[in-house]
Amino acid sequence: MNEKTSKRKPGLLISFEGSEGSGKTTQIELLAPRLKKLGREVVVTREPGGSPLGEEIRHLLIRANGSEELFPETELLLFAASRAQLVRQVLVPSLAAGKIVLCDRFLDSTTVYQGAARSLSPDPVNQINQFAVGDVLPDLTIVLDVPAEVSVQRVKNRASDLPDRIEKENIEFYRVIREGYLLLARSMPHRFHVIDATMSQSAVEKEAWKAIKQIMTDAGEM
Repeated sequence: MNEKTSKRKPGLLISFEGSEGSGKTTQIELLAPRLKKLGREVVVTREPGGSPLGEEIRHLLIRANGSEELFPETELLLFAASRAQLVRQVLVPSLAAGKIVLCDRFLDSTTVYQGAARSLSPDPVNQINQFAVGDVLPDLTIVLDVPAEVSVQRVKNRASDLPDRIEKENIEFYRVIREGYLLLARSMPHRFHVIDATMSQSAVEKEAWKAIKQIMTDAGEM
């Protein structure tokens, strides 16, 4: 076996961000098989969740019945706890094994949702985020961008399941979320790739695949 064929391919972490109804889960389901066809092992995960403990926390965050108020500080710490578990139990070993991880939300969701939308001070948000993820950051973050009005309508049009606690927020909340993601993308253009998610599903997939192929090329794999 020569040096080229024996060299382990580097793991890659690709996160998908965006407001509710932007199509993150759908795009991950479309893109994962394309990566597998290239001979790569692919791990699909989500936040909050992605581990048995994380899924328990997800239930607390997403399906809170409203009988007790969930304060922004509590929400922030619960997301961080789920993320810390996901990083150490799933992401670190997967990346070390050279796998490609597709993550439906990651630390940028906390920056936007708890930092911008919940108006928490950026200092503790950033510190808690850093503590949770350590040195694990996405190689690429794809933001599926849709106007707030589109997010609200898509959530209403979902046929299955009742809207969760976040999905019940008002349109101003969605506007702040969108602007928060666009601001992050402008501040870190080397990591973020923003896609107009009002395009057709196939057009979004095509552009996302182009961004993924570029990051793989940069890693010496294409």
